[in-house]
Amino acid sequence: MKRIHKERDRLLRHIARVAGLIGVGVALACLAVPGAFSGGRTLLATAALAAAAVLVYFANARGSLPLSIGVVAASIVAIVAVGTDDAPAPVAAVVVAATAGLAAPSVAIPLVVRRNGLAIVGTLAASVLATVWLLTFFGYRMLIPAVASVAGWSACTVLGRWLDRAISRTSERIDEVGRAHEAERLASELEAQQRQDARVLHDTVLATLSLLAHSGVGVGPGALRQQAGDDARLLRLLRLGAPLDSGGANALFSPDTGDDELGTTFESVRQRFARMGLDVNWHGAGQLALPRDTLDALLGALGECLENVRRHSGVNEADVTVTDDETTVRAMVSDAGNGFDTDGVDSARLGFAESVVGRLHSVGGRARVFSSPGAGTTVMLEVPKP
Repeated sequence: MKRIHKERDRLLRHIARVAGLIGVGVALACLAVPGAFSGGRTLLATAALAAAAVLVYFANARGSLPLSIGVVAASIVAIVAVGTDDAPAPVAAVVVAATAGLAAPSVAIPLVVRRNGLAIVGTLAASVLATVWLLTFFGYRMLIPAVASVAGWSACTVLGRWLDRAISRTSERIDEVGRAHEAERLASELEAQQRQDARVLHDTVLATLSLLAHSGVGVGPGALRQQAGDDARLLRLLRLGAPLDSGGANALFSPDTGDDELGTTFESVRQRFARMGLDVNWHGAGQLALPRDTLDALLGALGECLENVRRHSGVNEADVTVTDDETTVRAMVSDAGNGFDTDGVDSARLGFAESVVGRLHSVGGRARVFSSPGAGTTVMLEVPKP
C-alpha cells in the first residue's frame, strides 16, 4: 500500500474516532440528567454507551471491521434502552439522536473506503435505522432521532468518500509533478552532458583541426601528432558512448597526472602548450586540493584561455597566477598581446561563453575579462572551495 493511502486511512480513522467519542459523550451527558430516566434503563444505556466508546476508540484506531460492528451493536442496545424508557421525550430524543446520528455512523468514515465499503456501511446503517423505525412504529416519539440517523449516516459516508477522492486526486497531482520533475531533471542532465561534450570537442578536436587548417603554424610535427592522438582517444570514447569528460582534466591534458595534486595537473597544462609553442609562466600556489568536477572545470577553462592567447594574442608567452583564500581559488591568465575591445565581441561566438564561462558557472564559479586593443588581456577565473 502506498504511504499516502496509509496516511489517508490514519486521517479517516482519527476523524471517526473524534466524531464517535463526541456522540457518545453527548449521549452520556444527557443520561446524567437527574431523574430523567429510570434506574435500570439508565444503567443499561450507560453500560452500552461506555462499551460503544471503548469500541469506537479501538475500532477506529485499528480499522477493524468486527470492532466497528460492535460499535453499532452497542449503540443499538443503548437506543433501545433509552427509546423504550418513560423519560421526557426531548431528553430521550437527544440521547437517541446523538447515538444513532453520530456515535454509530462514525464508523462509516473509514469503512466506506474499503473494498465493498458502501455495502458494509449500508448494512450497518440499515440496522440502526430499522431499530429507530421499530421504536417509532410501537408509538415512541423517534421522528427527530430517525431524521438525525439518516442525516448522520449520510454525512459520514459522504465525508469519507469525499476525503478519499480528494486525497486520491492529490496523490495523482503529486505523481504528475514527480513525473514532470523527473522528466525535467533528465532533460537538464542530457543538456548539461551535451554542453560538456560540446566544450570538450571545441577545446580539443576543433582546436586541432584549426591548427591543421593553418598548416600547424608555430607548432612542431611531434606536438601535432601527440595532440591528434589525444583527440583520437576522445573520439573513440565518444563512439563507445562514454562521456567525454569521464577522464576529467587528465583526458584533456595528460594521462599520467595525479588526481589530487593541482600543481601537477597545472604542469601538464604548461607542458601541453609548450609543445604548441606557447610558453606559460606559472606563479603562486602549487598544490591545492579541489573536487574532481571543480578541478576539471578550472583546468578546462584555463586551457581555453591559453588556447585563445596562442591563437589570437600575437605573442608566444603568457602568465598564469594561482592564488587562493578560505573560500575561493583564483587563476589569472595574462598576456601582453594585441588585446581587444570586450564590447565588440560577437555574442554568437560560443567558445569563451561555453568553454570558460559555462564551465565555471556549472560549478559555482565565474570568469571576468579585462582587455583593450594594444594593451593585452587578463582573464580572472574563480572557483569555490569545498
